[in-house]
Amino acid sequence: MAALGRAWRAPRARWPRRIAVIVAALVVVPVVTAGAALRVTYMGDLQDGTRTRGRDAIWMGHAWVDGRKDDADLAAFARRIKGTGIRDLYVHAGPLEHDGTLPAARYSRASWLIAAVHRTMPGVRVHAWLGDVLATEGPEGLRLSRAATREAVLGSARQVLDAGFDGVHLDLEPLHSGDRDFLLLLDEVHALTRGRGALLSVATAQIDPVPSLHAAARAVTGHPKWWSQAYFHQVALRVDQVAVMSYDTAMPLQSLYGGYVAHQTALALEATPEATDLLMGLPFYREEDMSHHGYAETPAAAVHGLRLALGRDDVHRERFGVALYVDFAATESDWAAYRDGWGATSRA
Repeated sequence: MAALGRAWRAPRARWPRRIAVIVAALVVVPVVTAGAALRVTYMGDLQDGTRTRGRDAIWMGHAWVDGRKDDADLAAFARRIKGTGIRDLYVHAGPLEHDGTLPAARYSRASWLIAAVHRTMPGVRVHAWLGDVLATEGPEGLRLSRAATREAVLGSARQVLDAGFDGVHLDLEPLHSGDRDFLLLLDEVHALTRGRGALLSVATAQIDPVPSLHAAARAVTGHPKWWSQAYFHQVALRVDQVAVMSYDTAMPLQSLYGGYVAHQTALALEATPEATDLLMGLPFYREEDMSHHGYAETPAAAVHGLRLALGRDDVHRERFGVALYVDFAATESDWAAYRDGWGATSRA
């Protein structure tokens, strides 16, 4: 019986190891395959004609409209961007209240900034960056499903245009793929901005690297990080500019991050109408957490990746640029990577 017992127990003892091997294969093999694909995507020569088109943007902190910045700061910033492709400033004028309203005191120095930018940096436009946390993954936040809230956001957009801003930049997160209420809001705000001769831009999520990944992420984690390409297209149809937040990717290597940005750029080029400006986000900040590794997510890797995709897929597209996130965290090396990798304009 002892021998029989050992013979019977041994296969059962091996099953956990076999299951572990199978699970590891199911997890590791796709990851390794994806990593190899991203590395290949990051390979190749950069094509001529993949430099700035003079349609770049930068996200800027609240200090520019609350009194902490002055003429000297603006003069230094003007020197910093001279000769680059930056023409749009997304200046944080919010956040919105959860009901969609915006206290005017939050941008008390906006008139100074707008007038000074127009005077000292001809052709550069100042957008009011309006955002808030959405109540999509928790009990607190702004609820786009409420018509009164959407109407209040529209009123806030009207309010900042009355204050002299050249455009409205919306950044509402976490926004789930397929959200019809957001599309309704964009329709309403875009009608307003068009009527005022102003611009509507929006910060967008990344696009599913593989089909329906957002749905799988939502089922497993409750946080669908990505949008479907079809939903991205619907958003891009309703605005003047889309700025893809192509960072916080959790990529551990520059080559993988650059390949990921190349893939995101290719997907976004396919989904963005010719009449809409497509801007790919560059990480001008350093953090170290599960979603962002500063040593890997570098502006240089992002620029290299997006230039590869632009050269392969749509080298002649004019309505294309980069968006730098964010001015107050940028280092000299970030600015150098942007200038050296993406290039300067004839305005230098």
